[in-house]
Amino acid sequence: MKVLIVEDEQVSAQRLAEMLPKIAPDFEIVGQTGSIKDTVRWLMCNAVDLIFLDIQLSDGLSFSIFEQVQINTPIIFTTAYDQYAIKAFQLNSIAYLLKPYNEADLVTALEKYKTLRSSLSGIDIQNFMSLIQGNPVEYKKRFLIQIADKIITLEVSQVAYFYAMERYNFICTFDGKIYPLDMTLDKLELQLDPQCFFRISRKFIVSIHSIVKMVVFSRSRIKIELKPALDNNMEAIVSIDRVVPFKKWLNQ
Repeated sequence: MKVLIVEDEQVSAQRLAEMLPKIAPDFEIVGQTGSIKDTVRWLMCNAVDLIFLDIQLSDGLSFSIFEQVQINTPIIFTTAYDQYAIKAFQLNSIAYLLKPYNEADLVTALEKYKTLRSSLSGIDIQNFMSLIQGNPVEYKKRFLIQIADKIITLEVSQVAYFYAMERYNFICTFDGKIYPLDMTLDKLELQLDPQCFFRISRKFIVSIHSIVKMVVFSRSRIKIELKPALDNNMEAIVSIDRVVPFKKWLNQ
């Protein structure tokens, strides 16, 4: 099967190009583009069986591709934090990959693609776009926390960052209080407003208002100083495959 990768983040594109042949040797990558303009030009002259399509490209949202060229090819969308799109994918049963993804995520997406291949060809893009534009996601507003025999509510606006330590997850508020979090960061990430919170690594989700200072770290990663300050044995470092979407998030 012929595959097109549409991705403007070189690290993510390279990772996908390396993983795909190992997991699905019958899939052949025949093209790779990184912008709306180049993708439209490529699709006007070529045909493939599957497209991996990043939502945010260097020159805008990839949805505009559908306005310029007719696409009947099944698509696996990739996204760093676009939760409006995730809701639409779920409602439409469209396969997607949430960055940063691993081999297990790719296997799951490909299995879903193979199962739904016939129904995915010919996406109802009008319905898809109306879901994204007309059905805003209801983001989490507060947490119910039990400490011993006491139960308290904590507003999301009070949270500076969430973090994982060993097998446990925690909430840190702007006034420096720490509370247990009875939820995985993977599940929590989908419930937070992406305008305010960003998953910088597998261990941290930070509020935009908690960032005090940022410095370039090794291998072009970014080290963040947060408020309240972290313990001496902890560091908030943006994973290398999240640096580009993190910069986009800061600059939106």
